[in-house]
This record gives sequence, C-alpha cells and structure tokens, in this order.
Amino acid sequence: MKVIINSIIGLSLLFAVGCSTASIVTTDKSLPVVYADINETHEKKNNVTISLFRLNNYTDTPRAGMRASNLIEGILLAKGYNVTSHLKDKLPTMKKARKIAKEDGSKYFMYGGVSEWRYKTGIDGEPAVSLQVSLYKTKKSKLVWSATASDSDWGNASIGTTAQDLLDEMMSN
Repeated sequence: MKVIINSIIGLSLLFAVGCSTASIVTTDKSLPVVYADINETHEKKNNVTISLFRLNNYTDTPRAGMRASNLIEGILLAKGYNVTSHLKDKLPTMKKARKIAKEDGSKYFMYGGVSEWRYKTGIDGEPAVSLQVSLYKTKKSKLVWSATASDSDWGNASIGTTAQDLLDEMMSN
C-alpha cells in the first residue's frame, strides 16, 4: 500500500513539474546590484534609481501594460531599488522616456511591452502572459538588461499571480 501511495505522489509531482510552461530569455548581464556584500556581517546599499514607464500594450486586454508595470514597480521596490513611477502618464516614445529619466535624475529607465495578457479559452481558462522588459542607462540609452518571457498556469490561478511570478523570475536572472 505504501508503495502505491508513493508512486501516486511521485507521478503527481512529475506531472505537475512536467506541465510548467514558463519560457524566459535574458541578456547575459543581470539587473544592477542594489545590495553589495562588504564582508560577512555588513551590506552596502547602492543607490540605484530607475524611472519606470508603463509597458506598451500589444494585447486586446485593456490596461494590460499598466497592470504589468504596476507589478514591476512592486518587485523593484521590494528588491531595494529607488523607483520614480510614470505609470499614470501617457506612454512616451523611447527618446522622450530617456529625457524624462534624465530630468528625474534616474541612472536607469525601464521600458517594454506586453504581448499576451488573457485567460485561454476552454474548460479551465488558464491564464497566459507574455512580456518584454528592458533596462537602459539614462546617459546614452545603452541597453543594460533585457528579458522576454511567457508563462501560463493552471485554471485556478490568476493572471496577476502568474505575471508576478514570471516577472520576479525574470528579474532574478
């Protein structure tokens, strides 16, 4: 009996892990470091400022870019970044975003797009999310970091939790 239960649990875990559909592609470099280890007992916090702009919405879902950007803002703040939010502003061009970031005194600015933000059709209605986010140095608009990712989840998950998990994973690479 114990063997049967262990087999069922093992197959369930294999099935759950096998159904993961997240796909992430990032640049070789990671996001700038906020906390740098000085020694084993002390950390130095670097002042990393980012001007965050609403992501372009390439979906049929209203305000998907705003929703994704709001999640990005929360993740960046939780990781210790200083964020100047421009989420309520009209989405500027890249050139204008750089100019605004300069005016903010931000070292970096973040720009990107949402290409999928929906529940799939069908019995379960699984959430599906696809995002592209890039971080540029304000001084010369040099690309510092970029990530593109897609994910879907089980029918009982929300788009928000799926997107937040995906963004957190993107920004951890």
